[in-house]
Amino acid sequence: MSSVVLWVHVSPKESISSVLSFVGSKNGGTKRSKMWCNNNNNKLSLSSGVWAYSGTVANPARSSEEKVYEVVLKQAALVREQRKPKEKNLNLNPPTIQTDGTTNWGLLNEAYDRCGEVCAEYAKTFYLGTMLMTPERRKAIWAIYVWCRRTDELVDGPNASHITPKALDRWENRLSDLFEGRPFDMYDAALSHTVSKYPVDIQPFKDMIEGMRLDLRKSRYNNFDELYLYCYYVAGTVGLMSVPVMGIAPESKASTESVYNAALALGIANQLTNILRDVGEDARRGRVYLPQDELARAGLSDEDIFRGKVTDKWRNFMKGQIKRARMFFDEAEKGVCELSSASRWPVWASLLLYRQILDAIEANDYDNFTKRAYVGKAKKLLSLPLAYTKAVLIGPSSSSTTFS
Repeated sequence: MSSVVLWVHVSPKESISSVLSFVGSKNGGTKRSKMWCNNNNNKLSLSSGVWAYSGTVANPARSSEEKVYEVVLKQAALVREQRKPKEKNLNLNPPTIQTDGTTNWGLLNEAYDRCGEVCAEYAKTFYLGTMLMTPERRKAIWAIYVWCRRTDELVDGPNASHITPKALDRWENRLSDLFEGRPFDMYDAALSHTVSKYPVDIQPFKDMIEGMRLDLRKSRYNNFDELYLYCYYVAGTVGLMSVPVMGIAPESKASTESVYNAALALGIANQLTNILRDVGEDARRGRVYLPQDELARAGLSDEDIFRGKVTDKWRNFMKGQIKRARMFFDEAEKGVCELSSASRWPVWASLLLYRQILDAIEANDYDNFTKRAYVGKAKKLLSLPLAYTKAVLIGPSSSSTTFS
């Protein structure tokens, strides 16, 4: 399953559905829509608002966090370049969509409208949040959401059993074409136009496809470093795709990298939450998305998961996993307020709603084998005004910060 969280959820499971949820995700499918790790002798911690990054040139055996950070730096550099002229000219408005005079605006608007319809059907809460965005940003987010969902459907949809690595290669070639202005269909046209107007890099999109490839060949993860990379592929990428569109508040003093790392943290938090929620569902399909070394240290194995019996060992193990996911949510919170004012509500909504799934797992006495943790409609409705209040009252930091 994926977690399409457009900085938001999207996990495509619920997250392609949630920022893509946010780019959120749908219910069902393989796990994808990814804290710093503390594995034996290897400890990574947050420093200056980014994952600790050291020795990457001298040490070829780089951690997943270090590999992902390279993508963060590249995308952040693109956004910084876009912000410079705006800051210089004191132009605080988002970019206006323009064309070269040959664009068929009727068809393009129809393409964006179709993307909005898909978002409204599969990510209702997120869709509602996009209504507060400027029309240009709203349409762009819809286009990204739809691409993420279609990508997730390749391995989670009704035809998933027929998908091969070659099919994913063709999908990646099609991605390259739309980035070069050669869309294949209406949905591609909307995304092609979006990436031509915002500083969106192709790498996060290609990385999401790589996450789909992992689901075709991998059903176990030896340690959290491996799982982190998978979570980045299927969910953290959404944050990198969406921040350029959602925009960083002009008055924000936070570094661009720190905002991207917060977006990345939200994607990983959402995906880890998906994994913990769906342990039983995944086990019935022969999949275990929990770090094998951590299971072993807790005195557990895959067989314990397949038996599906809640024991004290399992409860203690789950407490540690939930604690890690919450730490990612805490890190994500630090960056939401740095986004443009019109983009904060859907992100806050995604964060608050998804974090409550962890509460629900606890309420079920850690039985994620036979019980599905979910947030009821009443709690969801109560969360929306809280998210809106946070979006309005909590603005960008007044001083330079790196979220250390």
